[in-house]
Amino acid sequence: MAGNVGLHAVAETTGQFGNNFLKTVGNDKPGNLIMSPLSAQVVLAMAAYGAGGRTATQMRSCLFIPTENEVGQSGYQSLIETLNAVKGVELRLANKIYTASQFEVKPEYKELTSKKFYSSSEEVDFNDPTQASKTINTWCEEKTNKRIKDLITEDCLNSDTKLVLVNAVYFKGQWDKKFNPALTKDRPFHIDEHTTKCVPTMFIKHKLRFGDLPELSARFIEIPYQGDELSMIIIVPYEVDGLQKIQDNLHQVNLKQSLQKSYPSDVELFLPKFKIESTLDLQETLEKLGMTDMFGEEADFSGISDTPLKVSKVIQKAFIEVNEEGSEAAAATGVALVLMCAYIEEPPLRFEVDRPYHYAIYHHSTGISLFTGIIREPNE
Repeated sequence: MAGNVGLHAVAETTGQFGNNFLKTVGNDKPGNLIMSPLSAQVVLAMAAYGAGGRTATQMRSCLFIPTENEVGQSGYQSLIETLNAVKGVELRLANKIYTASQFEVKPEYKELTSKKFYSSSEEVDFNDPTQASKTINTWCEEKTNKRIKDLITEDCLNSDTKLVLVNAVYFKGQWDKKFNPALTKDRPFHIDEHTTKCVPTMFIKHKLRFGDLPELSARFIEIPYQGDELSMIIIVPYEVDGLQKIQDNLHQVNLKQSLQKSYPSDVELFLPKFKIESTLDLQETLEKLGMTDMFGEEADFSGISDTPLKVSKVIQKAFIEVNEEGSEAAAATGVALVLMCAYIEEPPLRFEVDRPYHYAIYHHSTGISLFTGIIREPNE
């Protein structure tokens, strides 16, 4: 029972953190974007449970970690179990802790991360940054089907590095109804009010859920993946320059409720193909969200070790490819520590994704977005 209560609590917090995360990163980073707030939140939560004092207060507040440890910890455990059990697609969420040789991690923290986050630990020699980064990167490659490479570079590590926490999430799914490649044609995409570019655009006529999101001056469409547990949600603004309003107000929308209110109707969907890889150094983002102490000398990770620790790097690399077959997406986050809908019958609605838009890969039962992003200019 605690797991269900915890899962519900953590699922809710993941949405809150995800909206703040997307808004902050989206405003700072121009161009297309793929990221996994979920990946970042899980690994940061793992670190937060080893934090004390003001560091813990800041991290728990920004990550919206439930007040009761048992609720939060059982929630993360249930979340990892639920996502790893998704049928019909490939979805994997994995955690790992790398500790410096002869560095003493408290047994209670090892047990917590092992039982609640399914995280194994491995000793590495950070005095040899080349070999240490290779060890970490090889694990990330394996867990993301070789999509995420070189997550940690040598210069992120040195003899002062005592602990590296890594989270990897990988997804590959085929559309429930695939697009016919013969119908993919170059169509105009309005990058802004003055710039239009022709991009390879897929077409399908199918019964899909869609609706309006007046709070965002936008509308959404849902494209299911095989297995019916996951889908891609695309939110397209009414206006060509309406993406910012979506980013700023996404937190006001209950996507789960909007999907439940909608029902499948005939739609002609035009969707550009795209492929993106993003690398995000998250220190500035996390500091803007309020997690400042963890990076400084006042950091308190006394729950992990009696040796003073601080976070030196939080890096996320994510990849997504959307084509006629479906989608493939991957993300890995590494934390290094050192010392709304209307019914339309005929004709079919025409839904054109022809301007900058927001997208998410969405898990129905939890209401969690595994990956979120922005397409300002489709590319292949």
